[in-house]
Amino acid sequence: MLDSIKIKLQYWLPKLALTRLAGWGADKKAGWLTKLVVKAFARYYRVQMQEAQNPDLASYATFNEFFVRPLRDGARPIVAEPHVLALPADGAISQLGAIRDDQIFQAKGHNYTLEALLAGNYLLAEPFRNGLFATTYLAPSDYHRVHMPCDGILREMIYVPGDLFSVNPLTAANVPNLFARNERVICVFDTAFGPMVQILVGATIVGSIETVWAGTVTPPREGIIRRWTYPAEGMEGAIHLVKGEEMGRFKLGSTVINLFTPGSVQFAPHLNNGTITRMGQAFAEAAAAPEATFEGN
Repeated sequence: MLDSIKIKLQYWLPKLALTRLAGWGADKKAGWLTKLVVKAFARYYRVQMQEAQNPDLASYATFNEFFVRPLRDGARPIVAEPHVLALPADGAISQLGAIRDDQIFQAKGHNYTLEALLAGNYLLAEPFRNGLFATTYLAPSDYHRVHMPCDGILREMIYVPGDLFSVNPLTAANVPNLFARNERVICVFDTAFGPMVQILVGATIVGSIETVWAGTVTPPREGIIRRWTYPAEGMEGAIHLVKGEEMGRFKLGSTVINLFTPGSVQFAPHLNNGTITRMGQAFAEAAAAPEATFEGN
């Protein structure tokens, strides 16, 4: 009964208004009130502050500064082998496995399509048919910066407006097409393993999604799809990120989805639904001869 009420509230509550309010409050310097909220949050969610670059809770001027706190050097070693990809985020594997034609598994009884996830872009979706996907859920207690699984050249970024449902496991099990209907930022990379997509999915009270090359992507929430393209490797202005480098962050938590083409990689055998992830640990390894570029657009 309680779970049913929680799901109904997801539909009834003014999610956008709540998200704007949360984003406004989380960015305010409110002195003692900020310190109280940060301390209460850290205690309730058992945040591991000994891993933070700055472990002093009282030193954060805003809740957002605390929430996107960087980790101390060495807290997340990056897997060194060049043929092994690194996990992009702290969190837990929600689902991972094969894309069945264009069908991605969300939860028992719920699939969504690759094309819907990629904002109807069938040219972008086509190379990933029958490929692999991984969905990583970031809980409130987790480190909320997202990193690169491997070296990559950014080719495209797409902002897709959408709903702001919660992305916790309960909602994923009960709201159809959750990740294809929520706000998201789609990032397409050329890599030595072929094309890779890394998607930052918004949710209720996620005040903003940011990338290191563009800054804040949302807000504003203008209700239209926006697309940016970037130069290829070797061209002036190309954006190259290395394995383990930060690529984006959430100001309040959410989900990361990775897409890989068929035969490009195989996931690390220890990863299953529910596996706790730590950024930098083994994610996948090469399963085929590397590709140099992505010509999917």
